[in-house]
Amino acid sequence: MKRLPRAAAVLAAATALLSTTSVPALAAPPVVERATYTNAVSKSFADTFADPSLIRGLDGWWYAYGTSDPLREGETTPAEIPVARSHDLATWDYVGTVFNDANRPSWAAGGAGLWAPDIRYVDGEYRLYYVVTNTTQPGVNDSAIGVATAPTPAGPWTDSGAPVVAPRPGGNGAAGDDFLWTFDPSAVTDGGRQYLFYGSYYGGIYVSELAADGRTTTGTPTQVAIDNKFEGAYVVKHGGYWYLFASTADCCAGPTTGYSVQVGRSKKITGPYVDAQGTSLTASRTGGTPVLNQNGNRWVGAGHNAVATDLAGRDWIVYHAIDRTDPYLNGISGINERPMLIDRLDWVDGWPAVRAGRGPSAGEQQGPATGGRWSTDLATGVPARWRTTGPWLRRSEEQAGGFVRSNGRATVLSGRVGSSARVEADLRSDGPSYGLTLRSGSTTVRAVVDPGVGRLRLQEQRGGRTVDSSTTRLPAGFTAADWHAVALQVRDGRAEATITHARLGDPVASTTLKVRRAATVDRAGAFADGAAVDVDNLSALPVAKPVTKLAPTPVPKRLDRSASDSFSGDRLRAGWSWVRQDDQASVTGGALRWPTEAADLNGPGGNAGVLLRDPGKGDWAIETKVSIDLGTDDVRNYQQAGIVAYADDDSFVRLSHVAIWNTRQTEFGHEQRYAGSPEGVLHAGTIAGPPAATTWLRITHRVDPANGEHELRGWTSRDGRTWVKGGVWTLPAGSDLKVGLVSHGGAGATARFDWFRLYR
Repeated sequence: MKRLPRAAAVLAAATALLSTTSVPALAAPPVVERATYTNAVSKSFADTFADPSLIRGLDGWWYAYGTSDPLREGETTPAEIPVARSHDLATWDYVGTVFNDANRPSWAAGGAGLWAPDIRYVDGEYRLYYVVTNTTQPGVNDSAIGVATAPTPAGPWTDSGAPVVAPRPGGNGAAGDDFLWTFDPSAVTDGGRQYLFYGSYYGGIYVSELAADGRTTTGTPTQVAIDNKFEGAYVVKHGGYWYLFASTADCCAGPTTGYSVQVGRSKKITGPYVDAQGTSLTASRTGGTPVLNQNGNRWVGAGHNAVATDLAGRDWIVYHAIDRTDPYLNGISGINERPMLIDRLDWVDGWPAVRAGRGPSAGEQQGPATGGRWSTDLATGVPARWRTTGPWLRRSEEQAGGFVRSNGRATVLSGRVGSSARVEADLRSDGPSYGLTLRSGSTTVRAVVDPGVGRLRLQEQRGGRTVDSSTTRLPAGFTAADWHAVALQVRDGRAEATITHARLGDPVASTTLKVRRAATVDRAGAFADGAAVDVDNLSALPVAKPVTKLAPTPVPKRLDRSASDSFSGDRLRAGWSWVRQDDQASVTGGALRWPTEAADLNGPGGNAGVLLRDPGKGDWAIETKVSIDLGTDDVRNYQQAGIVAYADDDSFVRLSHVAIWNTRQTEFGHEQRYAGSPEGVLHAGTIAGPPAATTWLRITHRVDPANGEHELRGWTSRDGRTWVKGGVWTLPAGSDLKVGLVSHGGAGATARFDWFRLYR
């Protein structure tokens, strides 16, 4: 993976013909308990919809926002931050664009791209953060972060008039185009404070605190992820940790795109973030636990994600990916076609994994829980099947559509839900306390938002008497008169109450309580302790059953000694052969020692040596233990050593510990022929787990019975026991594969291979 050229990264912009669309009189979304879907979910309105961001609006609809690109094949004019909406997260309709000629940011240069939107709802307004690739200030490629606000998710949008994060000069301050990549904003609430994550490969990822109005940053930025590995930050809180999702590798290399998502976590929002191995995301031997990577089906380059929670409490990840059979929008040198996908996000042993580690889905899937019998947007008042006490009045406004308002003490309650339940609603108050309730027989669990004393209380009551409770302070500046999403969930004897701005995993306040296990929740809903409490988008559903184990990934375990080599003695065992023999490689001291060659395999002129042997037929795995003196922190492009599965110089996969600028990574590279490519071949890579001074590398192989393709997955380990599963590359059916070792990318380092093993 080489640094992406900044000039080539800026889209040629044109004035959008589409206009910002406001939908003031939305119909209520249909009630759908759980729809099925097949990726890509954006196919109904767009062929490409990159860098998606997602929110559920106060009107009950879900909205998605994407990077500015032409939406369909054959089109050439970018839709400047396109917007779509859905009632079930499975079926989407086009709404319009955020920007047009009338409201385009005045501080954006005429040729600037508007990229990577991040949508939030804070303090009564929708805020959309986005990238401007070039400003009107002197300089070239001086990217910056902007923000626009709107009363509704569909607009109309008003830009703030100036950058939130201004262009940041790089290390070569005198150069007119040397600016750090100020890309990929992600705004996050931590209690009563707002933060903004931003950055990319050139410069790294930083977090800054935002002013209360979200339009400027304050204080000194903190770096949370190293440069030359990560971009596309997205941050959520789960189980007491903040999780920093970030994308890695090249986003846009056609069918060889290896973009993927990795994660680190921290107790503090400002870090430090470490992966499941305890390796920091700012270390030179860079950490990162894979969350989403390709699995051998049609989808490659899956990355730049957002996360949202459905009405049953299950998390879902939205992201873009590339169909390797249709990778470009307009010609092979044009825009990579990156539609929007959605899949289940599981949490196993404290770490996220897409579909229990299976990766992007290609067939029909069960969709999110977005409605059902006990779900209502209250647009026409309280439905007859809901039980009410006290008076509720129908109200409406542009932002929320229809909702109900209490006229004294009042409740609105569902019927029977199940043995575990989650109730949530958008709530606000002009003074009285309010909240949510779950009742099972004589036991009631209540989440009480009490603006008068500034507390969120979680109570367990029996026979009307409180027997246990927990409490937390509402943050300073909490305004009960603004809409907030409140959720109350009870499962397996544990209750949790959470207040967020918009269900995006960044709580304003939360608290938990151990409670009596319920047989059946027979009432769930919202309550008001006085007049002028507003309720909207009320739902009560059984809690989603969590996934507790990762899906198994078979790894051959029977050592084939005849196809392996311990590198004892002074020569290679029989069975090895060379492509371009390197006489500097030697077996000595119980290892194969191989100085890195000033050569490479990439491109049509591949000239590096490759040491190979025949793995035979069927499923197999190859492994090696390699030490290479790459050091840390300094720039040493692109010395590397590792293992390879090789058909020929233009068809191979290679897993190496490699120096990429100041970082050290494990890159699983891929080269394939591609008709029409200027070089005749395409090559890129995806990233596996963190390396160490000594790193264990593995490639597993199977043949897809449906199409005969060779599926090859990369794995890495820092200790030879705990393995990190990486992504899958495919090689064409019928390829005659050999396997072996490489050591190249530039002179100046020496690789020591302790052994080579083949398992069946």
